[in-house]
Formats: sequence, structure tokens, C-alpha cells
Amino acid sequence: MATQRLGAGPRGLPQPQLLVLLLLLLVLLLLLGPWPAAGHGGKYSREKNEPELPPKREPPNSPGGEFRMEKLNQLWEKAQRLQLSPVKLSELHADLKMQERDEFAWKKLKAEGLDEDGEKQAKLTRNLSVILAKYGLDGRKDARAVSSNSLSDPAEEDSLEDPRLEKLWHKAKTSGKFSSEELAKLWREFQHHKEKVHEYNVLLETLSRTEEVQENVISPFDVSRVKEDLLHSKHAELKDRLRGINQAYDRLRKVSHQGYGTETEFEEPRVIDLWDLAKSSNFTEKELESFREELKHFEAKIEKHNHYQKQLEISHQKLKHVESFGDPEHVSRNKEKYAMLEEKTKELGYKVKKHLQDLSGRISRARHNEL
Repeated sequence: MATQRLGAGPRGLPQPQLLVLLLLLLVLLLLLGPWPAAGHGGKYSREKNEPELPPKREPPNSPGGEFRMEKLNQLWEKAQRLQLSPVKLSELHADLKMQERDEFAWKKLKAEGLDEDGEKQAKLTRNLSVILAKYGLDGRKDARAVSSNSLSDPAEEDSLEDPRLEKLWHKAKTSGKFSSEELAKLWREFQHHKEKVHEYNVLLETLSRTEEVQENVISPFDVSRVKEDLLHSKHAELKDRLRGINQAYDRLRKVSHQGYGTETEFEEPRVIDLWDLAKSSNFTEKELESFREELKHFEAKIEKHNHYQKQLEISHQKLKHVESFGDPEHVSRNKEKYAMLEEKTKELGYKVKKHLQDLSGRISRARHNEL
């Protein structure tokens, strides 16, 4: 039997050649680059083969959210799922922005101990309830989304939901005293009045539920004092709204019978309401004249908002039409225009509602000074 040769590696390679081969392999491994650390990204590692976790929901204050408050983000997402029209979505966006502003203001007051009876908090809750009912977000099957700026033609009539209003509208329409432009203007006034009545009814129902809860929670010894303070504030708000509704109805009745006169100050229903209230408030002549000028600026702002609302609706219809043809470049251009109009409409809607709130507050303070 032949003896084994000393100094031979595997397969009979001499030992020096084996060392050279090992060095070449080491150099080759170094040239290929760093190996992934153990347990971090190897082809068969747990990280590579386990399913990815879903992304976490952004916190309320995240810059990616539409609003800073989570509950308002949830309402906004629900409205989008309900596929409200672009105009109604922009109106809802403005209402939610106002609600958010008021809630943050209330939190500051609460921190300073300025809402001890909780009435401002209760008012915020009532306002939110009105928003939910107005846009059909309260979960009720009969909820109706009411648009404050109807884009439809008067010929395509919605129900006014009040026999008295229906009768007045029919009389005006058949009287021959109105041009087509005046009929369109009058129809906007009727729609605005219907919205005000709807909001009043929602507020009345909300207050009734609140009173029932208070009667069940507050002990009999506390009811007389606390209930008197709270109910006075709540019913004062209802009384103001009802007064405004009655004044608006009297105006609609007068215009429906007589037509529009040359003395008409304003065109926009919300501005007309404010002017009528201002004239019956405790303003001096100088204050009233200043208020009149501000209303002119406010009406111009509303007209600009109405213009963008109409353009948004047109853009929405055009985008749907273009998407059906599938031309990517054409669709992309229309999407960009629609996004621009949508953002501008939201911005103007918020400014209009904020201005309306400020003007209404001035009238309310003037009225209370009379008492």
C-alpha cells in the first residue's frame, strides 16, 4: 500500500497552492461587498418573509390630516364615503373649520376657568349636532343635506317642505312681476329660508334632549338654580333664531306679492337677513352706515364664493366626462384644475362663514345692549 504524501491538501493539491487558493477566495468575498448583518434583511430572514404591518393612523395633529381634531377628521372621511357633491363637501369643510376654531377657543377659556357652568361647551355640542343633521352625518335615514348655495335652476325645483312657502313661490312664479333673473334670486331666498327653518328644528330637538338629560342627572335641590341659568341662555338663542325666521318670512311674503322694488339694498339672502336685523338693532346712524358698507364687502365675498362653487361643479362634471375616455394627460390636467378650484372654494367658504359669524355677533351684541 502506497504511503500518503506529506504536505498535500484535498484532492492531492500541494499545501502552498491550497493557501494561495484560500487567499484568492478571501479577496473575492471582500470585493463582493459587505454581508447583511445577521437577522437584518437576509433573503431567508424573518423580516423578509413576515408580512408588513399596516401603516399606523396619523395622529390628530399630524400635518397629513385635514383637521387638527381627530373627531372632525372622522366626520370628514365619513362625508367623503357618502359621496356628497363637491359643493356640499366644500360647505361642510368650512363648517368643520369653524367648529374646530370655536372648540380650540373654548379649550383656552376652559383652561382659564371661564366656562364654569359649561354653557359654551353645550353650545359647541349643539352646533356640531346641527352640522351632522345638515349634511346627513347623524346616521338618520331621513337626514337631508341642505345646500346654502343651490346651483340648480329654479325650473328644477326641490320641495320647500312648507305649504306656506310653496304657496308663496307659486304665486310669485305666476304673477308676471318677476324677470327670470329675479325669480332665480327669489328662489335662492326661499332655499335659504328653508335651511334656516331646518337648522332651527335641529337645534330645538337637540335642546329638548339636553333638557331631558339634565332633569335626570341634576338632583332636585339643584334644579331650580342651575336649570334657570342654562335654559335662559339656550332659549335666548332659539328666540333669536325664531325672530330671524319670522322676519325673513314676512319679507318673502311681501316680495312675493309686490315684486322687487328699486329700493332693494342687497341681492344675497344672508346679507338681506343681516341688514334687516341691523336696522332693528340698537345701532346709531353712524354705526348703521358703517355696517351697511361692510355688508357690501361681505356680499362681494359671497358672490366670489358662489362663482367658485359653480366653477367647481362644472369642473367636477368635466372631470368625470374626461375620465371615461381614459386619456392620462387630459385627465391629469383636469384633476389639477379641479384640485385648485376645490382648495380655493374651501378657503373662500371658511372666510365667508367666519365673516358671517363676526357680523352676526355684532348684531347680537347690539340687541343685547337694548335689554
